Amino acid sequence: MTDEVGLDFDREWVEFFDPDDPETLVRADLTWLLSRWGCIFGRHPEAGGCPGIEAGQPADGCCLHGAFYTDEADIKRIKRSVKRLTPETWQLHRPWRETIVDDTLENDDGEEEPAKKTAVVDGACVFHNREGFPGGTGCALHQQAIRDGVHPMAYKPEVCWQLPVKRDFKTEHRADGRDVSVTLITEFDRASWGPGGHDFDWWCTSSPLAHTAAEPVYRSYETELIELLGPAAYGRLAELCERREKLGQVAPHPATARAASVRLPAPARRR
Repeated sequence: MTDEVGLDFDREWVEFFDPDDPETLVRADLTWLLSRWGCIFGRHPEAGGCPGIEAGQPADGCCLHGAFYTDEADIKRIKRSVKRLTPETWQLHRPWRETIVDDTLENDDGEEEPAKKTAVVDGACVFHNREGFPGGTGCALHQQAIRDGVHPMAYKPEVCWQLPVKRDFKTEHRADGRDVSVTLITEFDRASWGPGGHDFDWWCTSSPLAHTAAEPVYRSYETELIELLGPAAYGRLAELCERREKLGQVAPHPATARAASVRLPAPARRR
């Protein structure tokens, strides 16, 4: 969409060794972590809310294609969470076996491998409560977590609570013969979805509409980043982010810069 910034812009990175694991190097995208991105789902598009990845379906946000499970532990955790849902809190209430389907997912070598994901029903994830449902619009699992007083990541598929933070792993072979494990933390932009990401009618991380949060990502996503990196590594990351904030960014996120220049309204709370 015309309000989005391009994908190829200057980024600033920082890297440090994990205090709890000296064999692991954390490489973090300061341009993303210091951005003012924030989820704007739940507010009408005319009021600066999420337009959705499919034109004409703003109330469905990014829940149209279902979510791939990362592993068996992820599946078992959601299975337990589903037991807490009722027809009053989950619009498409059904047995667990009807919520999970077989699919394929491309691995790091570009090969398709068997994978499991949440079912898609009538054009959106089976756990997505549609607009007008008395129990509330949005993810039934997320809403149940709020009712139970726990963080939504305790009930939602891993990919759902991580987005739009992207974590990758790789091994780097160095000239002195050492192999170094690298954990990469960056933005889950359109390109991160693969070729299909360019077909979205809108994507939040590139849009100034979603870059008006009160806090930078490294603060607003503190709980998620601790889960992804561990407490010690997150603590070090926060220190470095705070230092860069004080010194001033070399390469700020262009969507955040554009949002600040036009004084867009602050986003609603995350769903």
